[in-house]
Amino acid sequence: MKKDIHPRYYPKCKVYHNGQVVMEVGATVPELHVEVWSGSHPFFTGKQTFVDAAGRVEKFQRKFQGNYFKRDDKKK
Repeated sequence: MKKDIHPRYYPKCKVYHNGQVVMEVGATVPELHVEVWSGSHPFFTGKQTFVDAAGRVEKFQRKFQGNYFKRDDKKK
C-alpha cells in the first residue's frame, strides 16, 4: 500500500447543528456544521420546519406573483 496518500481520519468528528454538538462520527474533517440532521428533519421528528437555502423561497414567490396563474382565454 502506498504511504501518505490517504487523508487524515478523525474518529471523533463533532457534528454541529445550530451551534450545538448533536453527535460524533468518524470523518476526514475535525468538525462538521450541518443545517439538517435526523434529529431536526421532519421525516424523523414529525414536525415541519422551514429551511430556506439561498433565498429560493423569495425567488419562487417573485416568479409566480401577480397574474401568473390567471387564465388567458385569448390563447385558445
